[in-house]
Amino acid sequence: MRTDTPWGTLPARDHLLAGAVDAAGAPVLDVVVPVYNEEKDLEPCVLRLHDHLARTFPYSFRITVADNASTDRTPEVAARLAAALPRVRSYRLEEKGRGRALRTVWSHSDAPVLAYMDVDLSTDLNALLPLVAPLISGHSDLAIGSRLSRGSRVVRGSKREFVSRAYNLILRSSLAARFSDAQCGFKAVRRDVAERLLPMVEDSGWFFDTELLVLAERAGLRIHEVPVDWVDDPDSTVHIVRTATEDLKGVWRVGRALAVGALPLDRLARPFGDDPRDRALSGVPGGLARQLVGFCVVGALSTLVYLALYSLFRLGAGPQLANGGALLVSAVANTAANRRLTFGVRGRGGAVRHQAQGLVVFAIGLSLTSGSLAALGAATGSPSHGTELAVLIAANLAATVLRFLLFRAWVFPDRTDRADRADRSRGAYEDGPAAAAPSAGPADDTHHELGNVR
Repeated sequence: MRTDTPWGTLPARDHLLAGAVDAAGAPVLDVVVPVYNEEKDLEPCVLRLHDHLARTFPYSFRITVADNASTDRTPEVAARLAAALPRVRSYRLEEKGRGRALRTVWSHSDAPVLAYMDVDLSTDLNALLPLVAPLISGHSDLAIGSRLSRGSRVVRGSKREFVSRAYNLILRSSLAARFSDAQCGFKAVRRDVAERLLPMVEDSGWFFDTELLVLAERAGLRIHEVPVDWVDDPDSTVHIVRTATEDLKGVWRVGRALAVGALPLDRLARPFGDDPRDRALSGVPGGLARQLVGFCVVGALSTLVYLALYSLFRLGAGPQLANGGALLVSAVANTAANRRLTFGVRGRGGAVRHQAQGLVVFAIGLSLTSGSLAALGAATGSPSHGTELAVLIAANLAATVLRFLLFRAWVFPDRTDRADRADRSRGAYEDGPAAAAPSAGPADDTHHELGNVR
């Protein structure tokens, strides 16, 4: 799994200025058509797409034919189209793989918006402008066509319908994906997002789309969905069983990487936009509001777990022993959850130290709750179970406030400082992009095998 991403976090989204882009000589949109042995369908596809864009698209555009290792006359057809149409170019790659073709072309494109579609043009081209418009306006980071949205109209066989819906159900259940259609060959991404996201995508085949979307969604990037009209191509050469097998392997690989925190998704975070509700609160330290919300959610769940464990342990042990055991188990889980969810620490580095510090915080909480139980016993002699729980809840509230302050100032201070810097960067972006321009980082050392450019 690749973890090297160039530069720092993403800047705030801006509306693309067509005049400025045109003056620089680069098109606003680069539509990639990945092909393998498509000598029959390539020319009518490109001619139809070119005609549609020339008539209806209000910005400059380019069509790039990405030929990945075709063995028929596809390279000749692509070269002829590139010679005849000034806004068409062709790439030749010597290895197969749709993901490899898209990664290579997108990594070398100078267009600020990158898109792709299948050569069969199963998707109605009228959805192309709605697909890329949110990316041009700065509203979204990625956009996908969806055949499973309520407004979509789809014509395809029952076998492909079942496979598509089953696959998306697997994504929702295993990777918690919220987008509706990972496999539709009709997607777009902003170039600044692609530059940081592509080095993290490992797959070079059909799972490329899914991996890209899952990582983007987990990083908090905004994905726009467009309902499409889609007609199945009966002559499609996609091998469904082999593709499904590779996709399931990809789901397992990505799920495992996400579970162990092997991906630096925090590098893809975006500052908030111009909505006044997104701006920092006056007098509140940077990152405090977000961390406090996360801590409260984790704390509420931990308290429920603690109370359930205490009631369970109390069946066979005294109040002090039951309290200590329940608090120990819930404290370990609480530290792990806050480490990942509240303070955004991923990976195994420093986990033992964090748990050790968390146990110190646990000891402080134990002294508060145990002291409360001891004081209750001394005052009443034999308190009821309900009274014990009420006292423990009050003591835990006090311990929770102290735990948050210790987590923020002692256990995870590096994450607090990083949140502060992010908020200061966000404020600088509100004053102007130049004020918060990231310092030059290491160049992207990801190498792509790029064939002849025609």
